Amino acid sequence: MLKDHRPYYIKRFYNKFQKMYARYFLAPQFEHFGRGLVFMKPWHVEIFGGPVSLGDYSDIIATPDKKVRLTVWPAWKSSGKIEIGRCCLICPGTRIMAATSVTMGDGCMTAQQVSISDSDWHDLYDRSLPVGNTQAVRMGNNVWLGENAVICKGVTIGDNAVIGAGSIVVKDIPANAIAAGNPATVIKYLDPEKPIRTRMEWLANPAKLAKEFEEIDRDMMKGNTLAGWFRSMLFPRKGD
Repeated sequence: MLKDHRPYYIKRFYNKFQKMYARYFLAPQFEHFGRGLVFMKPWHVEIFGGPVSLGDYSDIIATPDKKVRLTVWPAWKSSGKIEIGRCCLICPGTRIMAATSVTMGDGCMTAQQVSISDSDWHDLYDRSLPVGNTQAVRMGNNVWLGENAVICKGVTIGDNAVIGAGSIVVKDIPANAIAAGNPATVIKYLDPEKPIRTRMEWLANPAKLAKEFEEIDRDMMKGNTLAGWFRSMLFPRKGD
């Protein structure tokens, strides 16, 4: 479809249903479930183990073919945690797996199918042993992970760093660096003379931002009817 043919009130109801689903089915599985969270297709978000924490005003987007999976499988009793900061964006297919600790700062973004793990999950020599070698993964604030990036155990990624698509990160990446490759290496650094606008700044006034999105939706869906929506699904035409 080239446009959303739903009447505005249908989209608004759908968004409320997603919020209710997340609150009823997902929230009990989190150690901390922040305020103002946005889940798109929350029925495709899977939580296993805990504790898992999700900071205020973060967004999680999942799809039927690219579920978001947050898994804690402790290496020993009372170990293992996932902490996602405020104002983060988690895109479809992201997998975060923790035996010890995976922490993500505020304003971080993962593109599609990012994988983050703090463990080998089996011993190198005794393959019958679960978990294996495990070392905490730490990400600073405003880190951006490109599509299909893989973040391996023991890695620390500094504030504002960008990891290129398809990169395999096995060593620390400093703050403000742009890194890519297998293994990922620093290509260059962000220009210190250019200002960086973060998701934390963008979401500084969430009520105002929500109002702006509401006005955009109302304008874009102006004139949409229930009959027209059904027609576009059952009898699509060129241009729909």
